[in-house]
Amino acid sequence: MDSLTSILTPIHKEGHRFVVIFAAITVVLFLIWNPLGWIGLVLTLWCLYFFRDPDRVTPARADLVIAPADGVVNMIVEASPPEELGLGDMTRTRISIFMNVFNCHVNRAPVAGRVKRVAYRPGLFLNANLDKASEANERNSLLIERADGEEIVVVQIAGLVARRIVCDVTEGHDLAAGERFGIFRFGSRLDVYLPVGAVP
Repeated sequence: MDSLTSILTPIHKEGHRFVVIFAAITVVLFLIWNPLGWIGLVLTLWCLYFFRDPDRVTPARADLVIAPADGVVNMIVEASPPEELGLGDMTRTRISIFMNVFNCHVNRAPVAGRVKRVAYRPGLFLNANLDKASEANERNSLLIERADGEEIVVVQIAGLVARRIVCDVTEGHDLAAGERFGIFRFGSRLDVYLPVGAVP
């Protein structure tokens, strides 16, 4: 049973209806013309792959800030956190992780702590790989306070393909490090702002 579980990765709840829709269309395509059905089957399998939600082993050290998502670190810069969080203009180290359509898009807490603030801001849908996407694109920001009082900011940024940010936590929620808190649909970016003075 354990070996079967390791092969059959769970699907995130946000993907269930997409998988059902893709599968239903695939059945119809097979009825119309077999080659179309095979194309539909490939797309359905890709949908299953996209919404996979594998378990992760999270390091137990309290002083670590872990990656909140799979992807490529495409930028490490000094920047001010989103203004809607009310943290002022002091710059922090910002680490940007870009996710393409083949990465797992489940978002996880980079630290253990309490969600002090959740702030959504509408915006554009530019390529999330661009630096200006941090300011211009639709985003959802979380301010997380650790037990030692240090604050970490995580920003979900919509991209050119991802038009839906899902955040499952609200202010006051206590997160464990590595706990799932949201997901993107189809390509996007996550920014992590380290505590003031911290370096990657």
